[in-house]
Amino acid sequence: MKKEIIQPAKCLTGAVELPGDKSISHRYAMLAALAEGTSELRHFSAAADCHSTLDCVRALGAEVKIDKDTVRVTGRGARGLKSSWRALDAGNSGTTMRLLAGILAGQNFSSKLTGDDSLQKRPMKRVIAPLREMGADIRGREDNFAPLEIHGAKLHAIDYKMPMPSAQVKSAVLLAGLFAEGGASVTEPARTRDHTEIALEEFGASVEKSGLTIRVHPLGGGNGRKKLTARPLDVPGDLSSAVFFLAAASLLPGSNLLIHNVGLNPTRTAILDVFAEMGASIEMLGVKSSQGEVIGDLAVKGASLKGGVIAGRRIPLVIDELPMLAALAPYTEEGIEIRDAGELRVKESDRIAALAENLRRLGASVEERPDGLKVAGRDAGTLHGAEIDPRGDHRIAMAFAVAGLAAEGNTVIRDADCASVSFPTFFAELNRLLER
Repeated sequence: MKKEIIQPAKCLTGAVELPGDKSISHRYAMLAALAEGTSELRHFSAAADCHSTLDCVRALGAEVKIDKDTVRVTGRGARGLKSSWRALDAGNSGTTMRLLAGILAGQNFSSKLTGDDSLQKRPMKRVIAPLREMGADIRGREDNFAPLEIHGAKLHAIDYKMPMPSAQVKSAVLLAGLFAEGGASVTEPARTRDHTEIALEEFGASVEKSGLTIRVHPLGGGNGRKKLTARPLDVPGDLSSAVFFLAAASLLPGSNLLIHNVGLNPTRTAILDVFAEMGASIEMLGVKSSQGEVIGDLAVKGASLKGGVIAGRRIPLVIDELPMLAALAPYTEEGIEIRDAGELRVKESDRIAALAENLRRLGASVEERPDGLKVAGRDAGTLHGAEIDPRGDHRIAMAFAVAGLAAEGNTVIRDADCASVSFPTFFAELNRLLER
């Protein structure tokens, strides 16, 4: 396992363009596989998770050609996917497994979806339950965990009221709705990222939105269009990856950083509001709409951060960014308290436990709770370098690499290669921008 040594730094300066957005890359690849024709997906994510999706759609019959960060997917049409002779391996990607489950539920063949040890511990009942309500035949280990066996079935319409916010569950139901008699609607208890709805419209599906309810019409029936059509699409830079650089630049006085072509979808920018409330100096530049998504540049400078409480309806909107916020907490004036985030315990790792353990290794004062944690601010003492165990979790590894920049002495990140799940070049880019 590769280790990365993080030395104290003075500031971040320069410009960076981040990998393509993971969430959008997953969705474009899946819909391109269902479309007729060849879609050219530019600035496609380099993340291992998204390449797991490409491997799966290739195994289902789509033709996939990769040229650096451009991916060309020749689709099979809405009813043209074919059974894979081997299990579909989602790797570490919950998005791949949950969204593909929705697509595969309505096919006329059987499939098996599996993943690595971490993914096989993550709950799938939240997707299995609504798909079964649509008539899907899905079986999992203990009725909740991968591997999943999916026997394609004739699906019927559903008006699904989600018990908890989840963009992945919403997406699975909507994708299944493409193959269901009468389509499908989903009502969310709180707004979640809407990349699936946008991508469906870009590829030609018929989507209706009313408040927190989204309805998709079936392909070839109802009010929907008869097919999905291949598209050339540009994937924006990944805001969740940008957060590590926003945090690092905010943390180090004298920083002056420009992040190019970042996705600024309004369902994702709650994290920028959190940073602004904490006193960060972040400016959005050149904001424009492109292919249904919002993109722009982010200029960030060093700032003194206040901290605060993150809870309630905001949690699902910043769930992926919470590890970075927690790791920043000991450097803030008031510290940071995270509530209502029990979902963090069933991510790539138990992120609450991983954050508490590694913050304590750095010398932070932490109160771990079932649904979050409370981390004391800078008055509780100076942090010192330590050896960090990210538990194979990419976001934990990157968050503590940033935290280590302002600690006294060197910080060692064990198993640093796990960052490649979302950001293979993270450490190289961070080192390029640092001044020590």
